[in-house]
Amino acid sequence: MLILSSHDIEQLLTMPEAIAAVEDGFRRLAAGEVVMPQRVATPIAPYDGLHLSMPAFVAGEPGTLTIKIVTVYGQNPTRFGLPMIQGVVLLHDARNGRLLALLDAEHLTAMRTGAASGVATNYLARAAAATVTIFGAGAQASAQLEAVCAVRPVRQVYVVTRTGSKDDDFCRAMSAKLAVPCIPSRDPRQAVAAADILCTATNASTPLFDGSWVKPGAHINAVGAYTTRMRELDTTLVKRSRVFVDHHPAAGAEAGDLQIPIANGELSYDHVAGSLGELLTGKVAGRRTAEEITLFKSVGLAMQDAVTAAHVYRRALEEGAGRVIKL
Repeated sequence: MLILSSHDIEQLLTMPEAIAAVEDGFRRLAAGEVVMPQRVATPIAPYDGLHLSMPAFVAGEPGTLTIKIVTVYGQNPTRFGLPMIQGVVLLHDARNGRLLALLDAEHLTAMRTGAASGVATNYLARAAAATVTIFGAGAQASAQLEAVCAVRPVRQVYVVTRTGSKDDDFCRAMSAKLAVPCIPSRDPRQAVAAADILCTATNASTPLFDGSWVKPGAHINAVGAYTTRMRELDTTLVKRSRVFVDHHPAAGAEAGDLQIPIANGELSYDHVAGSLGELLTGKVAGRRTAEEITLFKSVGLAMQDAVTAAHVYRRALEEGAGRVIKL
């Protein structure tokens, strides 16, 4: 079995490669070539944690079979100096079930989540979108920003966080990495109103900003709220937007940004225009006018882990990366 660390994955996987792999995965999902049971979420209430099990089989030759086992502890960074998301992906040979690799899930998860937003942005955001505002300054936020910069000519980035404690370091690192001016904002309204692309990557349980601040023609990627108790966007913004989800069953079961207003009788699921796979395969139309606001709501799918892990494994074999152990 091949062991691939977070460092190995950072060296082997670029964002354009992740975007290509995830786009192919969404096309396969829309074509019925993915078997993906709803993930099992086990709350760890005494410690404000969540344990997730996420299996997937993606057809093809030879096919991809994985399961991700991951924990999400929102207070880890401040209380213990640990990542919020920790876990592993197990990659099996789909032909015979043999275990091929164990991959660290932290960087892989951030990259595949960012990649999905990259795909959505490429197909939904206006071509000239150049100003990005991002809520959050963790690993997910980094990948979100890297992904949108990979598909649009970004010239300015604003970063908004609840405490502001990480903003300066985050902006310095991302400015250097992406060669794009990245500055902290202490004025959320100004930052939201300026944005051609908005990304939210937080663990918020209440809306981050007033949806009326978003300008016509903007595109939003909302990836932080992954349970029905979490929420980053208000009902005003959801109603104003043409909404796409990563997968209808997952959004129906887990997307608090949609399920909370639905439960409150403020809208119905019929407001969702389609899934990302339906958009990619032409089953539903994307942006219809330059003034339309588009929204991609993602809760994260095991399929994304599977196709990204398979790509990393192939690259590792080519490069002789990782460490082989015998079980």
